[in-house]
Amino acid sequence: MSGDPIRELILDLIFQGQTRKSNAPPIIGIAGAQGSGKSYQCRVIARVNPGVLHLSLDDYYMGKAARERLAAQTHPLFITRGPPGTHYPRSLLYTLQHLTNADEITELPRFDKAADDVVPQDQWSTFNGKPEAILVDGWCLGLKDCDELTDDPPLNALEADEDADGRYRRAVRAALESYVDLFREIRTFVYLQAPSWDVVRKWRGEQEEETLGRPLNTADNARLDRFVMHYERITRAMMAGHHRARWIVHLDDKRRVVRVEGR
Repeated sequence: MSGDPIRELILDLIFQGQTRKSNAPPIIGIAGAQGSGKSYQCRVIARVNPGVLHLSLDDYYMGKAARERLAAQTHPLFITRGPPGTHYPRSLLYTLQHLTNADEITELPRFDKAADDVVPQDQWSTFNGKPEAILVDGWCLGLKDCDELTDDPPLNALEADEDADGRYRRAVRAALESYVDLFREIRTFVYLQAPSWDVVRKWRGEQEEETLGRPLNTADNARLDRFVMHYERITRAMMAGHHRARWIVHLDDKRRVVRVEGR
């Protein structure tokens, strides 16, 4: 485990949280753009330290049917999972609060990205008792409200063609209010800072190639370009500093740590 600055930082924050006079396990939020390595880092730490529980905001996405209803009621772009409004933040908050009970069994939801739907409840995992620490990863975890979330003009072709009046952007921004209690529960955040939006798109393409087991073709890239446009505005806002993280880990295009900044 030693030698990796990100893991060393996270482990140090866990230790600091455990030394405080509190019966609750420390909760550390790890945020960062798609492909920044946040889930990987959490998985490695949890695998080596069985008392550390790793949760992901991704497992609290709305299922297909719920997003279809949201798209019909609010805006068609909500059919695609991603931005605030397409999660169940209060469900993740409940999970975190339930995990503070030492004698309880906590059910842990799962989301299947390949099927783009929630895994049936009888296939969820469980955690017995209270973990020593909890790591939560999420691409928009700790996002702060800001005018950049709704500013005109449209940022990309998706916004220009399908949200020219900004109704979707305003709905996403309004949905962020339902995440505030979750973010307060987490308290401590680390943000993995990508060097640029172009690098984020490159990282996301690498993830897709790994999932498919082959290089992306023209159709794959077109589909992926449209998908990441849902994420671009919020990703750029967080890269500009609109997040709650005290610790910012600056990465290069190979995900190597350039520096760690505290604020």
